[in-house]
Amino acid sequence: MNSHPRIPLAGVIGSPVAHSRSPLLHRHWLKRYGIQGYYIPMDVAQADLREVISALPKAGFVGVNVTIPHKETVLALADIVTDRAALIGAANTLIFRKDGRIHADNTDGFGFIANLRQNATGWSPTAGAAAVIGAGGAARAVIASLIEVGAPEIRLANRTRARAEALRQEFGAKVVVYDWVQAGNMMDGAATVVNTSSLGMEGKPEFRVPLDALSRNAVVSDLVYTPLRTHFLEQAAEIGCVTVDGLGMLIHQAAPAFERWFGTRPEVDQTTRDVVLAG
Repeated sequence: MNSHPRIPLAGVIGSPVAHSRSPLLHRHWLKRYGIQGYYIPMDVAQADLREVISALPKAGFVGVNVTIPHKETVLALADIVTDRAALIGAANTLIFRKDGRIHADNTDGFGFIANLRQNATGWSPTAGAAAVIGAGGAARAVIASLIEVGAPEIRLANRTRARAEALRQEFGAKVVVYDWVQAGNMMDGAATVVNTSSLGMEGKPEFRVPLDALSRNAVVSDLVYTPLRTHFLEQAAEIGCVTVDGLGMLIHQAAPAFERWFGTRPEVDQTTRDVVLAG
């Protein structure tokens, strides 16, 4: 009879997934806390997603992170969906419960808020309007979290206005949509400014929204972390704004998942950042 306990497995599912820094992060935490477990990147095609997810618990997986292009699709595969995942319309975390049910959650918004609170001392979501650039999946998580913590108004601009209008319909009157050509104007008086788009990411078009109206008192965040210091953040820093890069959001959103899977709440500190950056 085998008396050895089953080693817990977790991982990240996406396509592509080789670029993900999540394995570096979770392996660091596993080693730091002396936990016997593994975290594995898995490139899974959309057509195979249901079959793969249903097989993972049988192989010893306690859960997985989910990234592009599967974050919306997995909601239909879950037995339990948290309110925030349902509101955002996507899940980034699956927990395979001992009773056989699949629990879907979204910790992106939590990671976004925790990153600001850790790296922008004195930041208050209620201090004024928030200006959000982009209307994709990341924007949904950011908007939901900003509304939850009391932002009085969310100003939203996207290159395709229809996508921004769709989010206004979903999230309600707190969301005010601006035409893309007026995106710079929505920063006037904004206390929080966030780029949720891929603009400025390595290999993507540059961020060219004018920042003339940006107040030096604003807290400015970019969800892009390749490069770590985007041109957008550099410009905001020159104006005098407190700036927060996107790496902290990646780390903070991973912490609650790690705790659910492996039973230990990991610390998000400089050593953790250094490990992820070194990758």
